[in-house]
Amino acid sequence: MGKVKWGVISTANIGVAKVIPGMLKSSELEVAAISSRNLKTAKEWAGKLGIPKAYGSYEEMLADPEIEAVYNPLPNHLHVPLTLAAARAGKHVLCEKPIAITAKEAAQLRKLPKSIKVAEAFMVRHALQWKDALARVKAGEIGEARAIQVMFTYFNRDPKNVRNMAKIGGGGLLDIGCYPVTISRYIFGADPTRAAATIERDPVFKTDRLAGAILEFPKGRHLTFTASTQLAPYQRVHIMGTKGRIEIEIPFNAPPDRPNRIFVQGMEMNEGTWHEFPISDQYQLEAEAFGRVIRKEEKHVWGIEDAITNMKVLDALFRSGKTGKFEKVK
Repeated sequence: MGKVKWGVISTANIGVAKVIPGMLKSSELEVAAISSRNLKTAKEWAGKLGIPKAYGSYEEMLADPEIEAVYNPLPNHLHVPLTLAAARAGKHVLCEKPIAITAKEAAQLRKLPKSIKVAEAFMVRHALQWKDALARVKAGEIGEARAIQVMFTYFNRDPKNVRNMAKIGGGGLLDIGCYPVTISRYIFGADPTRAAATIERDPVFKTDRLAGAILEFPKGRHLTFTASTQLAPYQRVHIMGTKGRIEIEIPFNAPPDRPNRIFVQGMEMNEGTWHEFPISDQYQLEAEAFGRVIRKEEKHVWGIEDAITNMKVLDALFRSGKTGKFEKVK
């Protein structure tokens, strides 16, 4: 059926700096158009990235019959509205995380036709290092995986940055806390039953700038994580099993220009092995996988229901931050 032809909604930094450059490496797809509320901006980025078409409105691009799939990297409060608009125009949608601001908002996506594919853009599920880690866990290489620990932080005090705007879905839990939630569900192959969080907010922005959380999974397993928008930049994941552990060196912002690594250790504390993976771009892999879903070459594993479940977990963490108690994931 040929290459999947993509259109990009907006010139958001995540798109022009990471996702689109990754997509452009692929021989399986074509980035055919980019749109912005400002035609000049759209044309500038189309020129820089070598994209054939530029549109001065999202609506105009969505009306283009050539576009099959849309990538939506807009601010969080616009994820559902523009995903709905794109889907109603007959386009499949890869929407940046988080899919919505709340699970209730995300549930609106259930109204879309089954023929339209929608996925939340968690590129980590397609990264070589994560696929290898999952395979090792499933094979029992570290025994029974029972605990996952995640640290994910960066420093951003820019008042003009959307991550620091509470009214449009800014804050650390929605921006990066969603990653520990996703990878724990990915590795455990299950959903958490309850969640607890402690949340500290910026006195000016009112966004959550430091969150600590624990998710309880069936069979006595758990995830613990720290997410912050105002700490020194760092990220690491530890998967602890009854016979060993796996450490993901750069779990989320995996560099596309050098090999990524994981460390696998058995029961000897001072012994283990670093495993390197071929240079790859997780954003390219993500877009290609979604293209295969569109072409019906692969099953749509991570669709709307998966995204809604992720939001239910985040909702529970926000509730816990207010009540100071464990909250059921529902």
